[in-house]
Amino acid sequence: MTTPFPFTAVVGQDDLRLALLLNAVSPAVGGVLVRGEKGTAKSTAVRALSALLPKVAVVPGCRFSCDPAAPDPSCPDGPHESGSGAERPARMVELPVGASEDRLVGALDIERALAEGVKAFEPGLLADAHRGILYVDEVNLLHDHLVDLLLDAAAMGASYVEREGVSVRHAARFLLVGTMNPEEGELRPQLLDRFGLTVEVAASREPEQRVEVVRRRLAYDDDPAGFAARWADEEAAVRGRIVAARQLLPQVRLGDGALRQIAATCAAFEVDGMRADIVMARTATALAAWAGRTDVLAEDVRQAALLALPHRRRRNPFDAPGLDEDKLDETLEQFSGEGDEDPDPDGPGGGGGGQPPADSDDGPQGGDTAARPEAGEGEPQESGAGSGEQQAVRAAEPFRTKVLSVPGIGEGAAGRRSRARTEHGRTTGARRPRGALTKLHLAATVQAAAPHQRARGRSGPGLVVRRDDLRQATREGREGNLVLFVVDASGSMAARQRMSAVKGAVLSLLLDAYQRRDKVGLVTFRGSAADVALPPTSSVDAAAARLESLPTGGRTPLAAGLLKAHDVLRVERLRDPARRALVVVVTDGRATGGPEPVALAGRAARLFAAEGVASVVVDCESGPVRLGLAGQLAGELGGTAVTLDELRAESIAGLVKDVQRRAA
Repeated sequence: MTTPFPFTAVVGQDDLRLALLLNAVSPAVGGVLVRGEKGTAKSTAVRALSALLPKVAVVPGCRFSCDPAAPDPSCPDGPHESGSGAERPARMVELPVGASEDRLVGALDIERALAEGVKAFEPGLLADAHRGILYVDEVNLLHDHLVDLLLDAAAMGASYVEREGVSVRHAARFLLVGTMNPEEGELRPQLLDRFGLTVEVAASREPEQRVEVVRRRLAYDDDPAGFAARWADEEAAVRGRIVAARQLLPQVRLGDGALRQIAATCAAFEVDGMRADIVMARTATALAAWAGRTDVLAEDVRQAALLALPHRRRRNPFDAPGLDEDKLDETLEQFSGEGDEDPDPDGPGGGGGGQPPADSDDGPQGGDTAARPEAGEGEPQESGAGSGEQQAVRAAEPFRTKVLSVPGIGEGAAGRRSRARTEHGRTTGARRPRGALTKLHLAATVQAAAPHQRARGRSGPGLVVRRDDLRQATREGREGNLVLFVVDASGSMAARQRMSAVKGAVLSLLLDAYQRRDKVGLVTFRGSAADVALPPTSSVDAAAARLESLPTGGRTPLAAGLLKAHDVLRVERLRDPARRALVVVVTDGRATGGPEPVALAGRAARLFAAEGVASVVVDCESGPVRLGLAGQLAGELGGTAVTLDELRAESIAGLVKDVQRRAA
């Protein structure tokens, strides 16, 4: 068995270690979401924590780790009699990103259930993690339905498996830890809210600390057992402190003053719902127990806010997580002295459960976007290739867009945009299973078995079912697509109000892509060339940042933009062949620069049409005289054209009426 890296030997990352320890003291806090770049000891700290957890007593032979002192009456391996049990170390179970639903929650043996009428249940990872740690690396890449199941089990403390009228329930209480790199995409706000605490981690910029990280890692790699032995005393001390804090936790008193501070803080930061208040209360209580106190103090409330609120104050995926600490201190000061605790014995952090984060991301207050000057006071002119570059302008307010989808039925990753054959969704038919049976179509199975009952010698009421009779249910749901934006940034688009509206439209489509779980890419063209501003990624907020800083000016190399987009799609098909693409060209349709720019753009557009790539042209032409060039481009692409006004969701009803009137 591999010797884990000692938890106490992790250099820095105080907030990460504190958040994990608080959940070890009180699992009711609700788990930890760790956000940050790779190589910052996220996985190392989580794996090391499992060695610090006290051993658990289990019923011998129980696959669901029932506590012998209070066995689960609904345990599938039960009933168990109360009594002495065996002790084993707490488990740390990892959930792979590509795991299936059956691997997570467990699976029933469908053949035995039909043929023998028995509930043969194979436990999943939720059962393995009961009374231990469940770790999900890259949780933002996990399919939404798996995250829903995972968080529901964590909230209810139980897992429910329903298969064709057969129900199994078992206890599933665990410390949930998820890690993610925000550059690879965000979690939905509803899922973010289900994690109790969140921590931002980053590699230290202090040379001495980085030297110590390397020194300890090399020493561990050379002799894991010897390195662990040198930290054994520190590990034992932390393990004992966790046990003592767990025993003290029921005695900790959360007074009315602390409760008012918690409620006032959540109200001041306008977090949705009441989960934040509850999590803050539990976290503050755990902080007091970790510090060996029976009273919750103001610094506990402050630390709890820094851990529990940053991911709950976001209003859209483009908001940076974080809290305004000055505002937090003002709120706590305003409501101090109203309860029965000492409001500020030593200042923030003095005597509390841990230190507040050293570097807090203040979100919009910490950036300079609000102070960025707007450019383009006059109307820019599209002269030659040497025309001056216009400064980037800010995007207009985003709006809810109409649904753009890829025609046909795909088989890509689960999402919310286009129709697809998926493991989840409405049942549309049945087929013979290819490989293991996962979703039984009961009616089709019975229909396949019924004609052969006499030949199989059936004499009783039971149905004789064989493997060849089993039918897999085919289901239709929604998939996520690759939405590739091809944005015209030439001088003809650079009028200040016009480009602001264009950026607002693209930002709106990016927000829609985030909600529908798409990958996005961004190609821009201006001057004499096109650039891949953002290769295909799940990080929609990265695309929004690139869009905001997009400058404009120069000629309109439309053909170059289309050819660059075609190359991006070709490479992406090799990486992810099942994911279908939707190309969104944002332009007024003009093509200038080089020999025969219009003809060249037409030939480039016909490449997309020949390959059947779904496309939409967002017509940005404005003014009383319109040339209709964007519509012509859409025809060459084999796609459709919409104006900026038609892109708004509220215009859909009018579009439908127009289509119905033309059809009549």
